[in-house]
Amino acid sequence: MPDPNTLVQPDRGQAARAIHLVDAKGFDAWLTAQPPRHRAAVAAQKLAATPHASAILPSDNPEDWSVVAIVANKDKLTPWCLARLAETLPEGSYRVEGAEPGKAIYGWLTAQYKFDRYKKKDDKAQGPRVLLTGDPARMDEAVRLAAVTLKLRDWINTGANDFGPADVEAAAADIAKAHGATLTVTKGPEIEKGYGMIWAVGKAAGKGREPRLIEIEWGNPDHPRVAIVGKGVCFDSGGLDIKPAAGMRLMKKDMGGAAHALAIAELVMGARLPIRLHMLVPAVENSISGEATRPGDVMQSRKGVTVENSNTDAEGRLILGDALTKAAEANPELVIDFATLTGAARVALGTDLQALFANDDTLASDLIAAGEAEADPIWRLPLYDPYKDLLKSDVADMLNAAETPWGGALTAALFLKEFVPEKAQWAHLDIFCWQGSPKPGRPKGADAAGLRAVWKLLKDRYAG
Repeated sequence: MPDPNTLVQPDRGQAARAIHLVDAKGFDAWLTAQPPRHRAAVAAQKLAATPHASAILPSDNPEDWSVVAIVANKDKLTPWCLARLAETLPEGSYRVEGAEPGKAIYGWLTAQYKFDRYKKKDDKAQGPRVLLTGDPARMDEAVRLAAVTLKLRDWINTGANDFGPADVEAAAADIAKAHGATLTVTKGPEIEKGYGMIWAVGKAAGKGREPRLIEIEWGNPDHPRVAIVGKGVCFDSGGLDIKPAAGMRLMKKDMGGAAHALAIAELVMGARLPIRLHMLVPAVENSISGEATRPGDVMQSRKGVTVENSNTDAEGRLILGDALTKAAEANPELVIDFATLTGAARVALGTDLQALFANDDTLASDLIAAGEAEADPIWRLPLYDPYKDLLKSDVADMLNAAETPWGGALTAALFLKEFVPEKAQWAHLDIFCWQGSPKPGRPKGADAAGLRAVWKLLKDRYAG
């Protein structure tokens, strides 16, 4: 996979092929103004006036061709409008004529991602496509964001045999070391005694895959304290309430929330954002053995609330509950969690829209606006308090999962709300982080979901 730093370069007038942008609505006028050889080339390549379509334009010199690309609005480029070109053009350098690529740099970079860890090396693979830009500041930010996105994709795409709880810990250790942050890992007897829900979910995993809570702290203690929490279920069998084969197929991605938390931590520290960062990832494997937690077992949470396990496949909210309790002990002003939490959110919103729950209207509005600005769409769902009755238990303080199929994303969020600090603003993102079919800049497999929206929110609030 190419290094994003090599795929975009400052424009110093070096040789490059031209990319001509044409609005879909202005296509006919553009075509009329073209010389006959261009009109013939466009017709031969069956270029349509639809975004992401493109064609090669010949010149008098056969080696000096250029590209026409159709975009929705050439005055308002999106992250994905040049992404298909980055996937399909021959290797070489390219320059957008008469415009800066701006936000499209990100899609250009992410489009050239390939997950090839388990494949034989392809000596005939296409070389890199390099985009030139006269906006170094935009280039640097896009490279940083793309770099963590590609790393996030790698983590999620990697099989659970090669990315278990210990591997999440190792990734966090590398990030902490690179930025001079403090890494704390709690496991063994300390997890069993102090984090009863994390222990209950992860205790059935084999040796070397024991449950743990991974924390990174960084920044000036006098700065606003922000907690980022990510669900780190490295594989989810469903536990004794075992998933069917189809439901288990992609459960290597159930640590997608952890990948997002690690990515945000790296962005915050790399940009030296003036906050006191507290990243928390409860990392477990939800396995089946004689040690597995049973339906009907009662767990003692770190908060002191007892929870009856009504469904061992509702494990993500359990580990997040203990992690949120730990985050609350330091009195953060803002808490954001990422979790591949419920199928109900996907039923409601599909795979492109990420479900947002928030205890503060301003925070919710800011996140939604950030998502719109970054083409990283988020949709708010309600924290409907009357549904808390669905979490009542006959034998404990609460159930971990409602015993009804209705409102599953809402009841999961309401469960988490019980462990959130009362005075903090809190946002919960129920994410999918997977492309079932490829899109420009987003190949089939793992992808970031809500990452750019949250990063923009943090920059807007704290960058000054």
